[in-house]
Amino acid sequence: MNIAIIGAGVGGLTAAFDLVNAGHTVSVFERENCPGGLAGGFKLQEWDWSVEKYYHHWFWTDKPILNLIDDLGLSKNIIFSKPKTVVYHNGDFFPLDSILAVLKFPGFSLIDKIRFGFVTAYLKYVAGWKRLENYTAVEWIKRYYGENLYQVFFEPLLLGKFNDHYLDVNMAWMWARFKARSAKLGTYRGGFQQFLDDFTEILKTKGVKFHFSIPIQEVVRKDKNMFSLETSSKTYEYFDRVLITLPPHLMEKLVPALPADYLKKTKQQKGTGAIVMIFALDHPLSEQGYYWYNLPKSAGFPFLALVEHTNFVNQEFFNGNHIVYCGDYLDKNHPYFSYTESDLADLYMTALQRINPDFSQSWIKHYWLFKTPFAQPIPGINHSQKLLSIRTPMEGLFIASMSQIYPWDRGTNYAVAFAHEATREMLAES
Repeated sequence: MNIAIIGAGVGGLTAAFDLVNAGHTVSVFERENCPGGLAGGFKLQEWDWSVEKYYHHWFWTDKPILNLIDDLGLSKNIIFSKPKTVVYHNGDFFPLDSILAVLKFPGFSLIDKIRFGFVTAYLKYVAGWKRLENYTAVEWIKRYYGENLYQVFFEPLLLGKFNDHYLDVNMAWMWARFKARSAKLGTYRGGFQQFLDDFTEILKTKGVKFHFSIPIQEVVRKDKNMFSLETSSKTYEYFDRVLITLPPHLMEKLVPALPADYLKKTKQQKGTGAIVMIFALDHPLSEQGYYWYNLPKSAGFPFLALVEHTNFVNQEFFNGNHIVYCGDYLDKNHPYFSYTESDLADLYMTALQRINPDFSQSWIKHYWLFKTPFAQPIPGINHSQKLLSIRTPMEGLFIASMSQIYPWDRGTNYAVAFAHEATREMLAES
């Protein structure tokens, strides 16, 4: 078959790998000038490694993507370590990423610590997600973890991730965070963009055709078995199958010939956006070597997560610069989306002084701002019943997007796993 894939993120590249290995002709179309999607990065001339636009890492337990990298012959480039993660509590920072750290955490009573241990073990080793999606995370956590654990630990996480939608989120989403994560984190030698570039080059040697800087405007079904892809200047034809790896809300514009009830369902897939500002400093922000700071919005910080990337990856790869991310999940109509890069930098710099009183604007060598209107799906009660299937109502047309990776959290590992599932569906269709 002749197959088109729209989107050259990790999911699109994985699907191309599966399909070309199955003997098919594959073309990948990407509106940007390089592969990556939300996992992509950028690199200054004086840097040896790239920096991700939206902070990324792999967990030790991320088997789908680690197995894929092994299949690609690139495992030698994976680096794992255990950086320090802390949470903000009563004006100070405390680790909360191990059993010992939980036992020492001053925000939990002895009873809290016992409940935290037993309930978390139940979620991680016993519970299944399907029953949990019948409950909101708030009601389930309050019932089994207790009010104090909810207030101190869980509510800041839910509020930070989902803002005004936090009351709607089901417990299966929280289950997935305990089920599949590890304290040991990994990255790729050279950065995620290097991995994506290496992956793309391997696909090219297998015969996959890439069309970068080509935004597809419409997918047109020519007859029962053939599709064409329309751009502003050219038509690409003929394709037996098309896989779309873009967010569902774009389907109405991309495939207007889909049934109206299906298009209505695609617009009901709700999510929040993301804003990330990256600073390159000539001083370390954290003298303690902290990598990840979880910051409750109730404490007045203008972002949810502070990530000092160079306490995970050595600053020598960035010409001695210390790389710091300030990131947040926000609705796309939040005022921050209309802020200029310099206005948001001023706001964030004030917050950085709360992290380190010695911080000075003179430390900043560069800064960059990245925004996306859809970064985190919002899974409500019985969310599995609302998911789009991989097969669309149009025979030969498939979708594999971040919003369908449920109950797992969005990320490159589950993009790989879901792409494998999508290609199995594509090849099974007669």
